[in-house]
Amino acid sequence: MSDLERIGDGLVRIGAMTEAQREEVLNIQDAGDDRLFGEIAVDLGYINDQAIMDYLDSKKF
Repeated sequence: MSDLERIGDGLVRIGAMTEAQREEVLNIQDAGDDRLFGEIAVDLGYINDQAIMDYLDSKKF
């Protein structure tokens, strides 16, 4: 696992969201949405606060 892992890749890695969901969030950002990846993913119902905490826990050594 890289220290430079993007949150979307990490959420897919831990099984919190699918690759297709990650791609949809990235497409929304590419279309000009200035929100953070996690904000969009939460708003779409793909993840919740616990998923973000689980991702952050997975980054600890």
